[in-house]
Amino acid sequence: MQQFLLVAAAHFLALLSPGPDFFLIARTSLSAGWRVASGACLGIALANGAFIVAAFAGLSTLQPDSRAFAALQLVGCAYLVYLGVLFIRHAGRTALAPATADGSSTASWWRAAGMGFLSGILNPKNALFYASLAAMLSGAHTATGWKVAYGAWMFGVVLLWDLLVAATIGNRAVLGRFARALPWLERVSGAALILLAAGVAGALVLG
Repeated sequence: MQQFLLVAAAHFLALLSPGPDFFLIARTSLSAGWRVASGACLGIALANGAFIVAAFAGLSTLQPDSRAFAALQLVGCAYLVYLGVLFIRHAGRTALAPATADGSSTASWWRAAGMGFLSGILNPKNALFYASLAAMLSGAHTATGWKVAYGAWMFGVVLLWDLLVAATIGNRAVLGRFARALPWLERVSGAALILLAAGVAGALVLG
């Protein structure tokens, strides 16, 4: 139980640090409402679930010294740059209005889900975190039952936390307060994503 609490605490602290997934949820919720952003939340949770399964299964793809892992990180960096440019290019162009219950909202939800999955699966931070977490676990808690418990807990926490973020930021009152700040938030978020990608890519090249 003590090791479970340590793993749960480490995982939750990692969730608290803003990253590409957080920026994507925030921007989607601000521009399209929390219902559409819930699609991004589910996509991100599914991507985290894929990493959890891969890491706990001991796949060589998630070995830090493997070429496949380095390739995954480079692709992730490219996607972060794409997101960053997208945020900067569309800064101030999106209207702050809750999503409507029509067909376009359904299409927007699925698009957000796809963007969320790509953001999660190509996020270098996610790959590093789950690979490190799987390597840290040892002893009796490597049994299949404990791995299932860890995986189910982390998947659930990621989904619930992201939904909470989306619902809070997508609230009508919050939308009104962010109306003027959104263009700058999008630009800052875009720049942060590009800098993160440059930092990870630089570490890979120099390492």
